[in-house]
Amino acid sequence: MYPKKKILLLVLFTGMFLLLFGIWYKYQYSMDTAKEFQVNSPDYSRKIVIATQGSEFKNMVTKEVINHFEEDSIFIKVIDVSSLPKIQPKDYNAVVLMHTWENWKPPAEVKEFINRTASEKSKIIVLTTSGQGSYKMDGVDAITGESNLEEIETFSQKIIDKLSPLLKPKL
Repeated sequence: MYPKKKILLLVLFTGMFLLLFGIWYKYQYSMDTAKEFQVNSPDYSRKIVIATQGSEFKNMVTKEVINHFEEDSIFIKVIDVSSLPKIQPKDYNAVVLMHTWENWKPPAEVKEFINRTASEKSKIIVLTTSGQGSYKMDGVDAITGESNLEEIETFSQKIIDKLSPLLKPKL
């Protein structure tokens, strides 16, 4: 075989390997779409929106937070992060964002939401998960960690602790 053909075959096989690896990686590690639902009456005066991504870890954290607050007179709306452009923080007492750091950055909807709602940042609670467990957006006070199923209670409690003062009934 001629050296040019060998080089061409090597480049083609490398390109095909990288393409297949990229497809596998996206399939293996990308987040699912979160199921959207509501808990309690939207007529309640205290309201939370939880924007999340579909994963076993985030679903369990969401469930723990809901279980903690569902007996109170608090409306809870769960959405996928892709629905964040429709959310106005002024309509809620608190906004919880749970997302995974993918491809060295947050999802575009999360970044745009944070930038658009900078004046409301005191009512936004962010949980960012990543393989390293330490990535987060610059200038955002986020809870960070790995999506470790053994740490669900720890992360749920951190979110609950940040939500509680925001949801105190107004007298």
